[in-house]
Amino acid sequence: MIDPDDRARPAPAYELGHSDRELERLSAQARLLDPITRRIFLEAGIVPGMRVLDVGSGAGDVAFLAADIVGPRGEVIGADKSLTALASARARGDARSLHHVSFREGDPTEMEFDRPFNAVVGRYILMWQDDAAAMLRRLAGHLHPGGVIVFHELDWGGVRSYPPCPTYDRCCQWVIETLRLSNVETRMGTKLYSAFLAAGLPAPLMRLEAVIGGSEGSSGRVRDLAETILPESLLPTMERLGVATAAEVGFRTLAERMCGEIAAASSVIVGRSEVGAWTRI
Repeated sequence: MIDPDDRARPAPAYELGHSDRELERLSAQARLLDPITRRIFLEAGIVPGMRVLDVGSGAGDVAFLAADIVGPRGEVIGADKSLTALASARARGDARSLHHVSFREGDPTEMEFDRPFNAVVGRYILMWQDDAAAMLRRLAGHLHPGGVIVFHELDWGGVRSYPPCPTYDRCCQWVIETLRLSNVETRMGTKLYSAFLAAGLPAPLMRLEAVIGGSEGSSGRVRDLAETILPESLLPTMERLGVATAAEVGFRTLAERMCGEIAAASSVIVGRSEVGAWTRI
């Protein structure tokens, strides 16, 4: 069950913001995550012809991924509260001539739609909610009977390096502590099972993947981690909460230093866990 104390926490803000630089970072991150999300969606039963609601659509990466799966006979509606992110998503959709994808501004748990969906999907959304179970419960109301609800969330509990790379390990801990102090759930992936049950949904099936590699296979994840700690992203919050200063971070050379340590020690890094959970109602 969800810890009752968690429900009393104030709802976390999206600390990374929606600057142009942050939206670019999210698109770069999507290139790393999309293969994992695609496998989760396919295993969950997303198929051509479905009508899909993408929750917290942001700049549209998950909506475009879902659109590729459901094809032109299907439909994807992306919902988000950020007008800045939605403007980017609409421009990207127009550039790709994706006529079966559209975007709406607002909270999808409070929206009304003209007809139900075959699937409700989301990536890195529940971690930002003060009550993930309540959100799942409300979103399930948008589904046809037999529809599927599937979320891809992260879990920072397994990040590590061996032999140890101090800069990589320290950066992971900075991010974890900053998110924790911001009331963001850093273990949401593992907590998906209990959240589904607390929402009154059938027990979900689950999948876990993680990026793992040495100097030749980890540069994408390292750069994604470094770009999370930029002045346009998480760094101002880190400084405000007293987690780390800009001088300690050294963000201009951060990625290069991490990659150098990994190569010098012939280390392997394990990224955060990428967890998918899905069920049919």
